[in-house]
Amino acid sequence: QVTLVESGGGVVQAGGSLRLSCVASGRTFELYAMGWFRQAPGKEREFVGTSRKGGFTNYADYVKGRFTISRDGAKDSVYLQMNSLEPEDTAVYYCAAYKYGGGSYDYWGQGTQVTVSS
Repeated sequence: QVTLVESGGGVVQAGGSLRLSCVASGRTFELYAMGWFRQAPGKEREFVGTSRKGGFTNYADYVKGRFTISRDGAKDSVYLQMNSLEPEDTAVYYCAAYKYGGGSYDYWGQGTQVTVSS
């Protein structure tokens, strides 16, 4: 079992930046990919980006060029640096991870609120 804990959410003005952190604990050696999703009020949860072992990352088009995912294997952590934030980025952000051999995200954090004011 793996537990994911996010931190770093808050309120920021449009154009500002925030950095989210996610720390994994438990059977972290099983993890192949760690990434981020978000869910805005009244909307479906949507993919933000993911980082796979070996340094491969990919992003949703709506955050590409503004958000950056980085991973620290030694700390079993993944980070989401968010720049040029827009009110449309307001959402609860969730850290997620999946195991080697998995095809879907097996583990989820509790979420952290990001609010971007105009």
